[in-house]
Amino acid sequence: MQLTKISNLGRMGAAAAALFAPVVAFAQTAAAPAAEAAAAAPVPDKGDTAFMFLCTLLVFFMIMPGIALFYGGLVRSKNMLSVLMQCTVIGSSIMLAWVIYGYSFAFGGGTSAFWGGTAKMFLSGVTIESTASTFSDGVVIPEFIFMLFQMTFAALTPVLIVGAFAERIKFSAAVLFCLLWVTFVYFPIAHMVWDANGLIFGWGALDFAGGTVVHINAGLAGLIGAIMVGKRTGFGKDMMAPHSMTLTLVGSAMLWLGWFGFNAGSNLEASGGAMLATVNTFLATAAAVVSWSVVETFTRGKASLLGAVSGMIAGLVAITPAAGIAGPMGAIIMGLLVSPICYFFVSVIKNKFGYDDTADVFGVHGAGGLFGALATGIFASSSLGGIGYAEGVTMGGQFMTQVWAVVVTILWCGIGSIILYKVVDLIVGLRVPVEAEREGLDLAAHGESAYHS
Repeated sequence: MQLTKISNLGRMGAAAAALFAPVVAFAQTAAAPAAEAAAAAPVPDKGDTAFMFLCTLLVFFMIMPGIALFYGGLVRSKNMLSVLMQCTVIGSSIMLAWVIYGYSFAFGGGTSAFWGGTAKMFLSGVTIESTASTFSDGVVIPEFIFMLFQMTFAALTPVLIVGAFAERIKFSAAVLFCLLWVTFVYFPIAHMVWDANGLIFGWGALDFAGGTVVHINAGLAGLIGAIMVGKRTGFGKDMMAPHSMTLTLVGSAMLWLGWFGFNAGSNLEASGGAMLATVNTFLATAAAVVSWSVVETFTRGKASLLGAVSGMIAGLVAITPAAGIAGPMGAIIMGLLVSPICYFFVSVIKNKFGYDDTADVFGVHGAGGLFGALATGIFASSSLGGIGYAEGVTMGGQFMTQVWAVVVTILWCGIGSIILYKVVDLIVGLRVPVEAEREGLDLAAHGESAYHS
């Protein structure tokens, strides 16, 4: 069985296999009897399996408590528990949807360019014996751990959207939208980008760990949600500063830690590619923290903690599609460049258009993901320290492929999200009453309070 995520390493492996095909064919012919005798199923590598198990837990750690605390600290105290509850229930709901039908829709082995089919619904055929291939020929891991690793990605992505419409959306609407969104937006795009039969995979687009699938996807859905749900009551008049930057820093630190599983795990094996992704996850993020702080110093006169953690997330977002592809110096440059871009979207574009993106999901994930996806096509170049392009591919050609991948993601996610928000509004309504919003969603929606006098 072949389950593959996009990687230059994978394509280069295929080219090497073709080069040595005559030698391999001769050896197979000469040793046919022995080959038949040894035609047993491949045995998963225990080291790679343990590595992927750890990476899966790290990505789960990003959801709960990472992103929950990060967003929770950014809202007002009366809405803290509502954010924690949304992250917890949405993440849990998507995990169930993933094993029932999502895994099949994304990686079901179907030949469609847009979805994986129904062959693996209810995890049909996924057993302790079934395996998934890594990027090295003949190396496999248990399919269960591949399925779980991808499940954490599917659960994390819609949780990212929550920060855009926090403090005024109905709990039922948030959960229902995210379930519909992963079904009709995330699963198809994951298939298109990461499955060997996918449309964007076939174009040769580079997305090592989710620049298009995760960040552009979530960022755009968040922007549309912030607009369609509407501004918070009192937006621009009432004080809406984050209630606990301490918790936001704790959450962002957990995200940075978990992101090593996110990026290094996307290599699917504990090899040099995973270590390159680890190095780049350190360097791009550190560069983005420094860069955002410098930009704030020049524009505001002071560097803020909110700015530093925003730069942290921006750097992580930007390097995600290039983590195992760009070189270390390229990662630093990407980190230095992404913060001014995201800062511009957060401080200028948002104010100019007046939309209420509570946690700047679009400004950081959307804009940062867009930059990262396009920059990957440039910094993959071996002349810039990257691992290089597939045979016959130029920098200009790869960049245009990245552009088309971004365009398809934006159109699919944009159109799909608008329709799904409308559907949810018709079914349960998107927004809580003004009285509930003023009281706070902790008490109004959940009958609890994060803090007691």
